[in-house]
Formats: sequence, structure tokens, C-alpha cells
Amino acid sequence: MSERFGERVRAALVARGPLCVGIDPHESLLQQWSLAPDASGVREFGLRAVEAAEGRVGFVKPQMSFFERFGAAGIAALEEVIAAARTAGLIVIADAKRGDIGSTMDAYGAAWLAPGSALEADAVTVSPYLGVGALDGTFRLAEDHGKGVFVLAATSNPEAIGLQRSTGRDGGTVSAQVVAAVSARNAETTPTGEWGSLGFVIGATVDWTDAGIAPFTPTAPILGPGFGAQGAGPRDLRARYGALAHAVIASESRSLLTVGADGLAEAIDARADEYREAARD
Repeated sequence: MSERFGERVRAALVARGPLCVGIDPHESLLQQWSLAPDASGVREFGLRAVEAAEGRVGFVKPQMSFFERFGAAGIAALEEVIAAARTAGLIVIADAKRGDIGSTMDAYGAAWLAPGSALEADAVTVSPYLGVGALDGTFRLAEDHGKGVFVLAATSNPEAIGLQRSTGRDGGTVSAQVVAAVSARNAETTPTGEWGSLGFVIGATVDWTDAGIAPFTPTAPILGPGFGAQGAGPRDLRARYGALAHAVIASESRSLLTVGADGLAEAIDARADEYREAARD
């Protein structure tokens, strides 16, 4: 059986620290990197980002939308970028934010997590807003093959506050109910002392008390958007995530990528050092 994803994340955090390089080829960044605003441009952008990240961080997170907009050629470019990153030993988190019901969601899960799939990644982001139970097939697939799933729980964008802070029938917020349901699943499937493989997306700009969420068990990876361009930095790790700061994957994209291809490796090195120092404090 494959090593469980939660334990892979745990080892990568110890070895390389929390920084995750987001691969987000915005059109403005393609122009800055002197790349064409087409599938060949996003392919080159992604491969250069992977090359710069290799050996410096444990994680990369390609954002599908920037590839998908170029149709089949863009998806083919994304396939190459994901394959190169996995070959380089990086944990690839596909930022696809999929969410649906029944066989439709199962097909989404297979696209990103099934061994041998053209888009096979190590983990995928998913939306629970058609019900956490609708994700069961994807959870099972991930657990069977040593993959991970990051469930949107409390995101960093202000537009989410009204929905995610709403209270449900049990009086808890929607965010809290998502965390509780996924944590219960982790508790059923995670060996004692190990990390769960079903993680959460909890933004670095989120106030946990305001969101109605509390530290959870078993420990599971937390994908933290909101670092870098959105304002949070390495020193916010413990302030925002408290006792679970050691489980956070801190995602930065524009704040790194704007330095350009030639300076990216150096920028990643410097930022990764800052995160490792903050994680040790």
C-alpha cells in the first residue's frame, strides 16, 4: 500500500518547511516573463517554476484555471507541468476546487487522483458545498492510493464570509461543520499517531474564532492561502494557526513569481528560509 498522504506531508514539512510555490501563470506574469499568452507560454512558465522549486520546497500548487483557459492545449501543458513536478519529487496539489455529486464527483476525483491518469496529482482541492457526503467517493479513492484531498473550509477571500460563517441546524458555522465532518472521516481511517490525509483549506487571513472553528484531531494538513500578496507572512504562521501551525502548507504565488524566471530560484530559497525559521520559533 502507498504511504499515506498525511504522513508524506508531515515528512515534507520537516524536510523542506511550509512554503508551497503556487504556479499561477496570470497573463500579466506571462508578459513579464516574456512568454506568449497561450498554451506554449503557460507550459514554459510552469516548467520553469518547477525547475526553480525543485530541491528548495516540498510543495507546488498549479492553479488549473490559468491552463484551462487555453483549452485542450492548455490542459496538455498542465499535464506536462504536473508530471515534471512529480518527477522532481515535489508534492503536487492540483488547485481545481471540484465539487459535485455521485458519479460526476467520482469522475472528477479519478481525473486528479487515479494512478495513471493524465492529470494525476498528489492531492486536489475540493468544494464541500453540495454536501461533504458527496465527496465520499473521492475520499475513498484518495485513501486507497496514498493521495490527499483539501476541503474548502474557511477561505481567505472576503466574499466567502457570508456563506462560510452562516450557522447551521446544530448552531455551528458552515466552516465548523465541514471541519467536524471531515475530521470524523479522518478519525475513522487514520492510524493512531499519524496525520489524516483529508486536509483543509483555511486561509491565513481567517480569524478562527470568528469562523467558529477550533483545533481539530487527528492532525491533518492545512493548505493556507492568503500568504504573500494577500498580506500574511511567515511570522503569521503561529499567530493564525496556533497549535496546528506545524501542519500548515503556506501557499505563495504572485509574491514569488513577480521576480521573473531568472530570479525565482533565489526568491524561493530566501522565502523558504524565512518560513523554516518561523516554523522553528
